[in-house]
Amino acid sequence: MSVFEKPVLAACGAASLMLCSSSPALSQTSAPGGTGVTVLPQIEVVAPKQVAGTPKQKPKPHAAPQRAASAPAAPPTSTSPAAQLAARGSVFDQSRGNLYTTIGTTSDTISHDTIQNLPQGAEQPVEKVLLQAPGVSQDSAASGSLHVRNDHANVQFRINGVMLPDGVTGFGSVLDTSLIGSIALVTGALPAEFGLRTVGLVDITTRNDIFNNSGSVSMYGGSHGTIAPSFEYGGTFGGNCPTTATTPAYVKAVPAASNADCFPGVQYLFTGRYLQTSVGIENPTPAYNAIHDFSQQEKGFAYMSAFVDPTTRVSLIAGTSVNNFEIPNNPGQPVGILGNPPVTSAFGVTSFNSALLNENQSEVTHFGVLSAQTSANGLDTQLSYFTRYNNLKFYPDPVGDLLINGIASSIMRNSYTNGIQGDASYQVNSTHTLRTGFTVSGEQAFVGNSSLVEPCMICDGTDNGSPETITDNVSKLGVLMGVYAQDEWKLTNQLTINAGLRFDQMYQFVSANQLSPRLSATYKPFENTTFHAGYARYFTPPVLVEAAPANIGLFANTTGAPPAGQANDPVLPERSHYFDAGVDQKIPFGCTSPGGKDCSSLEVGVDAYYKIAQDLIDNGTFGQALVLSAFNYARGYNEGVEFHAKYNSGNFQAYANVAVAQQRAIDPVSNQYLFDNTTPLADLGGLTLFQYLQTHFVYTDHNQFVTASAGAVYQFCGRPATSAETFGDGLSWCGTTLSADMIYGSGLRNGDANISTVPAYTQVNVGIKREFLLPNDPKPMTVRFDVVNLFDEVYEIRSGSGIGVFAPQFGPRRGFFLGISKKI
Repeated sequence: MSVFEKPVLAACGAASLMLCSSSPALSQTSAPGGTGVTVLPQIEVVAPKQVAGTPKQKPKPHAAPQRAASAPAAPPTSTSPAAQLAARGSVFDQSRGNLYTTIGTTSDTISHDTIQNLPQGAEQPVEKVLLQAPGVSQDSAASGSLHVRNDHANVQFRINGVMLPDGVTGFGSVLDTSLIGSIALVTGALPAEFGLRTVGLVDITTRNDIFNNSGSVSMYGGSHGTIAPSFEYGGTFGGNCPTTATTPAYVKAVPAASNADCFPGVQYLFTGRYLQTSVGIENPTPAYNAIHDFSQQEKGFAYMSAFVDPTTRVSLIAGTSVNNFEIPNNPGQPVGILGNPPVTSAFGVTSFNSALLNENQSEVTHFGVLSAQTSANGLDTQLSYFTRYNNLKFYPDPVGDLLINGIASSIMRNSYTNGIQGDASYQVNSTHTLRTGFTVSGEQAFVGNSSLVEPCMICDGTDNGSPETITDNVSKLGVLMGVYAQDEWKLTNQLTINAGLRFDQMYQFVSANQLSPRLSATYKPFENTTFHAGYARYFTPPVLVEAAPANIGLFANTTGAPPAGQANDPVLPERSHYFDAGVDQKIPFGCTSPGGKDCSSLEVGVDAYYKIAQDLIDNGTFGQALVLSAFNYARGYNEGVEFHAKYNSGNFQAYANVAVAQQRAIDPVSNQYLFDNTTPLADLGGLTLFQYLQTHFVYTDHNQFVTASAGAVYQFCGRPATSAETFGDGLSWCGTTLSADMIYGSGLRNGDANISTVPAYTQVNVGIKREFLLPNDPKPMTVRFDVVNLFDEVYEIRSGSGIGVFAPQFGPRRGFFLGISKKI
């Protein structure tokens, strides 16, 4: 009690207590309407929660009360409208997680902070970030950049729970790494809510740490003419809710009615990035500098969300990517040899230097997602509209390609997809959670091929006519539909089972459907030990533009004719049985108290999988245009074991992953014309390539026996350096982060029928960055320096041979990069 309140109390008698309002502690609130009845503030006092498993304590004898000086009550802190919106948004982010389950699967999550701390940070594309996850192997940009568990493509990308539809596969990355709050790779026997692309789920959650009217501008660049400016900015606007006082933790105050009716505002995040480099895609030679490989790439991303009422949030996601590439040249390619049949003269030209080829490719992608999310009374829903537009154009060198390859194809692939996805989750009781949902999408695809060829009859290079153009265009509206239902059943506190059914229907170049059961379980016998196992029946349609049929009859008696006598059956959906099981163990140590936050921890795990596929989908590049064409193997098997470990201790974290796997397949049953059936090969026992594939299980071209990745990050002080530590006397390491990561591959397949492999390789990257404050500026600046391929190991990703491999590609040579960014 303050010294000013004591005289007031002394002057106030019991009869006049109602009239004395000089003391704040004694102020009352009159009831509405002037009735004179005093209404006390509504306050709910909550008793401390009893910790589960802890015996109730017997009441202790009361000690004699002692009079002590009262400490002044802490003044309530104010909460801004933006902070109120952020808190509500965080609750809805958690509710959105209720819509989806990963029971019985393996998940590896990388946070935004971890990405920023690793070499190159957010300057590296999303595909490079994923190479640090278990079971992800590197490939060339022409072949999709990566493979999950030795499968080709078949990876599903989701942003905030909404699946991005298939588009046109190109060289460039579509997503900007800066938008990622966290990225998780989920593998195994996926629950019924995940369909179509099922070898791996890349689950991206957008950032929620930047809605405070702040952002950053950055400049990054270095070797190979790399220049990469970028920006990001996020904030909140339009709110009309009043600033509220935060009540103590032990008091639950009923919110004012006026606050429930106010508009909390709109959250937004915008990012933009530009990149130019002289190594746009992989160099086909081991030289340090590529020939004709300049690239310009632009990316933009926008996110906005708002609450239309206390139980409903609306969000908008939009992104764009515009990329232009020069196709790098491989010197020394002979004229008239690669062409089948050969060309010895094109437009009067009989010789050509392949180092002077001028092939180019442009790629444009736009996507958007509009979602309405609700959460009330145990029911969570999200209804989303999604759209994606892709346009890819390949421009050949008419003379050079005709002389070297026998055909010069100008190719356009165009795709426009629209669809709706709905998901719902309802917690029936403490043991059952029901989930159901659907997706419907329509894709209008166009594949155009305008090819320069030379007519011929004998077709040995002696009777070729003048070049002529053959046009082969295909247009198709494809429809995909899916519906699922599942029940997550918590049998005990240790055992949870998830069972579901999914039905998928496709109308593309072929029509097909499948009912797919899913069953998975998680068993947690101890607090830090988790077993999981699952079975899934999968149905995987081909990518529509990659399955477009070719009218091979148009090319008869020309230098562009495919092998004679081969069929051209349509690409089929893949159907498979998938089995997965594993165990994860967390080992905490160094704790000062049970469950203490100062613990160090080691997480280790092992996961095994086995896949039996019918009509296994594969694809490759079968011509000078580096675009993918799909085909099926009649049967395929995929099996492997993955080991992973993570260590965290204060400001230090490290991880390591090793995967051992193989994928085998037999008998191409679609687009058979892609495989030669005329030339016997000695290393295949005198069989043609097609004959060998029909009768022998072969390793798929993207099979890699051993794949590994590892990394480590150490932060000094765990905070930015102050201006005094940065510019004052003495040396301070505060604000400094050291990092390193690596990838290892035993080599992808090469040779006729993939009978051999390229050599193994290891690439190590390192980085150092420092975050520090400038004088009189509360927002830090960051300077970073990265070295890619520290030991300058020269290695092949692709050798130019193998099924569906047209050109060699080498990994990046050593590069030095410097970046600077400033918070604004």
